[in-house]
Amino acid sequence: MIFIAVRFTARPEYADTWLERVADFTRATRAEPGNLFFDWSRSVDDPNQYVLLEGFADAEAGAAHVASDHFKAGLEAMSGLIAATPEIINVETSQQGWGPMSELTV
Repeated sequence: MIFIAVRFTARPEYADTWLERVADFTRATRAEPGNLFFDWSRSVDDPNQYVLLEGFADAEAGAAHVASDHFKAGLEAMSGLIAATPEIINVETSQQGWGPMSELTV
């Protein structure tokens, strides 16, 4: 699996509408055959900051995502919304998707 975490800092005037403005990109990415998850979270410490967690089945799925028209359109849309260059973590792991947390169970 390709696991990606991206931290975006929105311009203050776009922070409250960020998720609406990236909705088409989110929907299209979630529909990709190799997408495992594509989840946005808003920071509890900085209301202008969002974190995107992405999972793709393999390198080919990740490459298809980056080559897609909706990826290019998403970058173009976000370029006018950001206050800083996004920060990214991109790793390949043998795990496929989310697994149970062994330290805390029901």
